[in-house]
Amino acid sequence: MFPSVYYSVIKGTGSYLPCNPVPNDDFLQSQFYDARGNKIETPAKEIIEKFRAITGIDERRYISSEKVTSDIACLAAEQAILSSGTDPESLDYIIVAHNFGDVRFGDNRTDMVPSLAARVKYKLGIKNPMTVAFDLPFGCPGWLQAMITADYFIKSGNVKKILVVGAETLSRISDPHDRDSMIYADGAGATLLEATQNSEPVGIISHSARSDTVNHFRLMWMGKSNNPLYGNGDYFIKMNGHRLYEYAISYVPQLVKETIEKAGIEPVQVKKILIHQANEKLDQEIINRLYKLYGYERPPEDIMPMTISYLGNNSVATIPILIDLLWKKKLNSHTLSAGDYVVFASVGAGMNINAIVYRMV
Repeated sequence: MFPSVYYSVIKGTGSYLPCNPVPNDDFLQSQFYDARGNKIETPAKEIIEKFRAITGIDERRYISSEKVTSDIACLAAEQAILSSGTDPESLDYIIVAHNFGDVRFGDNRTDMVPSLAARVKYKLGIKNPMTVAFDLPFGCPGWLQAMITADYFIKSGNVKKILVVGAETLSRISDPHDRDSMIYADGAGATLLEATQNSEPVGIISHSARSDTVNHFRLMWMGKSNNPLYGNGDYFIKMNGHRLYEYAISYVPQLVKETIEKAGIEPVQVKKILIHQANEKLDQEIINRLYKLYGYERPPEDIMPMTISYLGNNSVATIPILIDLLWKKKLNSHTLSAGDYVVFASVGAGMNINAIVYRMV
């Protein structure tokens, strides 16, 4: 007798979008320096206009001073639990993807002990000692890697319900003198996965991941402020934007194609692609190259919902936020129906790439 096959199905979603919008004009008084510590004499207005043309970002959101990452992770988690109708005491696992822990306002140090997942479990008031809580740092693809990990647990046949959260407060570790700091934002998203038996494949159908560390591990790193006079020793997130762009467009399309092929479907069957909101120009080029791998001149209209223009890049939170907005019909004309296939894909520090093909129930 063969064991039953369980599929990982999203039963509930949630997100937390900070109430504090930060428009591009808030950076007009900023003094930027390049990576060598040289003051950039180009007027801030011109820098911001070029930034907008490349990234598509008009504004981003920062959390209020009294909150930390585990707070907003808990708020997103509460929504996912509520929308799924799940008793939180029945959860087998809580996995929280992040990269910097709880960074308090005005203090650049990270705080990751105990784990953010343990903090979320505590804030949710879950007493069940068999609800195992752990963190997963994996760069921007962390939430997606947590979903892949959760899928392995569920397919083991011994796990029924897993809460997967992605939360980040990048505003707390962004260098105010680095132009790249305008990309970063705060936010949290959550999904509740449940083991489901079905006559045909549903939920997570396939997934792929890769880590390119030999030649690409230092495209994103932590370093001192670009301003040599900053002086207090704080470390901030840094990136080699040009090399990161080249890496992403070279490797992400192929990995997504492999994941679609693993699912046994054709690209024409993909209804939506939810990609990490890293940079509008970058995301568009990734999708263009993906469809060219299949011989298409251009991707289908409205294949890729975008939130970066008003939410910025909030790292691990971007895809679960997109899912929450899409599942709850809050993304304008973008909708999904039962049987539709949707692709999730991300790229980030490591360098890491991953993707999932998901079939709607």
